[in-house]
Amino acid sequence: MLKEQELKKEVTINSTVLLKGIVKAIFKDNIHVQIGGKVISLPISEVNVVK
Repeated sequence: MLKEQELKKEVTINSTVLLKGIVKAIFKDNIHVQIGGKVISLPISEVNVVK
């Protein structure tokens, strides 16, 4: 009975997070962005360009 209650408490979230950073490098299939003190790599397919 307890497992049934735990399964019913699933939560799903679909949201967008906006982060501003400095583009450090662009390669064929990914982009490197500096946010704060960290440089992260993102696939270009995941990036939405807003003008």
